[in-house]
Amino acid sequence: MAAVYQALHRRVSSLACRLHSTYVRKMRYLNQLKEDDSLCRQAQTSGTFYLFHNLSPFLQKVGKKYLVPQLSAAETRQILGKLQEAEQWMEKSVLIGCSDEHRPHFALDLGALDKSVIEAELQGSFTDLRKALFVVDRKDSPLLASAQSLLRWHDSHQYCSKTGQPTEKNPAGSKRVCHASGVTYYPQVSPVVITLVSDGSRCLLARQPSFPPGMFTALSGFCDMGENVEEAVRREVAEEVGLEVESLRYSASQHWPFPSGSLMIACHALVGAQRAEISLDTLELEEARWFGLEEIVEGLKREPSSSKQDDGSFLPWFPPKQAIAHQLIREWLQQQSA
Repeated sequence: MAAVYQALHRRVSSLACRLHSTYVRKMRYLNQLKEDDSLCRQAQTSGTFYLFHNLSPFLQKVGKKYLVPQLSAAETRQILGKLQEAEQWMEKSVLIGCSDEHRPHFALDLGALDKSVIEAELQGSFTDLRKALFVVDRKDSPLLASAQSLLRWHDSHQYCSKTGQPTEKNPAGSKRVCHASGVTYYPQVSPVVITLVSDGSRCLLARQPSFPPGMFTALSGFCDMGENVEEAVRREVAEEVGLEVESLRYSASQHWPFPSGSLMIACHALVGAQRAEISLDTLELEEARWFGLEEIVEGLKREPSSSKQDDGSFLPWFPPKQAIAHQLIREWLQQQSA
């Protein structure tokens, strides 16, 4: 029995080692592409390309599924060649990842070209990212979000903030350089806290005026300069709903491209049940209220399309599975059920 256990342990250890080595090699290869311009240009000839148009990703609908096509370099050049823009546009692509086999992935925004021509040629459509993130396969959502954030950053950093002179992108898109001042700019993310507040038996959800009718979600806000996560959570809860956090715990994080490249840091926060009266900040929120266990269970079952009632009002529904707010709500539900 001991021999069987040892053999199994060696096999599991060997598999873990191989997986680890694959990941390490992939990360180091990506870093090489970011640092070696000639290697990155070479990789563009064998990589795959995700197309965007004014930051909207290209999707193809097959049956009831939405697919994210990965075009080869040859297919991408063929499309661009018909528009007489091939080489000029390939230089605008940005590196967004690679496969385990070291096949690099690039994103390319063709916003200045005729959208209808590309859609007709590839038999698909450019779709708003907010919709795309919730209809494509879950493995594709993070890649599309990262790609759009990087493309958006390059679009908004074409000039040096110090000299006003144009900045130049490196082939990988991992930085921009102002040659007049020597300043190098790197893409940055903005930390955002997203917090599910509970008083022990209920959780608090809110909505902004811009939300789809009926949708409620967890509180969120950008971290201020100099704040840590705990301070940001406590401040946001105090500002938005007038409650004082007694304790909090970290849950998870998620990259989120709206309104720009944001890192959502998800937490659970507990407030005192005796001091749980909501005082709403109407400058930011339209509504905030406590939800009991049964309301959460029903809300998670509800689709946006089925939330409208006969009198024109809307029943509450919550963000879909791909959003980290959904994960927070699920975690709270599991804790209550336990």
